[in-house]
Amino acid sequence: MRLTVIGYWHGYPEEGEATSGYLLEEGEWKLLLDCGSGVISSLQKYCDVTDLNGIVLSHYHHDHRADVGIYQYARIINQGLGKAMKNATIYGHRQDEQSFLKLGYKDLLTAQSYDDKKPINIGPFTFTFLQTHHPVPCYAMRIQAKDNTLVYTADSSYFPELADFAIEADLLIAECSGYEGDSIGQFGHMTSEDVGQLAKKAKPTQVLLSHLPHFGNHEQLRTEVAKHFSGTVRLASSGLQLNV
Repeated sequence: MRLTVIGYWHGYPEEGEATSGYLLEEGEWKLLLDCGSGVISSLQKYCDVTDLNGIVLSHYHHDHRADVGIYQYARIINQGLGKAMKNATIYGHRQDEQSFLKLGYKDLLTAQSYDDKKPINIGPFTFTFLQTHHPVPCYAMRIQAKDNTLVYTADSSYFPELADFAIEADLLIAECSGYEGDSIGQFGHMTSEDVGQLAKKAKPTQVLLSHLPHFGNHEQLRTEVAKHFSGTVRLASSGLQLNV
């Protein structure tokens, strides 16, 4: 698997960038994990919008799904221009039925639901889901392709089952919305200290810190995680590519 960071900001995108969005590739398959504000614009540096096989959404907060409507428009316009497009599906949970029903569009885009009861296969990927601790229903993802495993926490405060879910992943994409000592758990987010404890217990090969705050020095986040976890810790940045 190859992962490209399309967007990584918490809440809103900094100038010229994007909130949560990660391009996952295996062979000819291309999936987006989340599709926040600015993602469709930034995606086109690495992948044509017509070449996506789909999007897997963790939840329906704007910074994770704001560009879904923009993606729908892109497919409408490209169909009108006669361009060839892959069939595409958007995957989401049904705990917010109204939001789920807005994901598909006529014959251009299919909506398919998932839950945490059983894995689903999407092309070469096998997805397993875990509901996180967040103000709205949100799901972490464990993704396997061949012998490799990627775990994406999506948005969540720390809880022990999240470490069990992420156990021995080759890559753990962990939301890191605050610095050590920040009081953000009540809002369903993790600090660097929380991520450090998560990684210490889960023992991934490497950790990618994302969903980053709009203040402070992000390098401090990496340093604070490293107090608890001795493995590789990286900071997300636009266009960063990792092989899993």
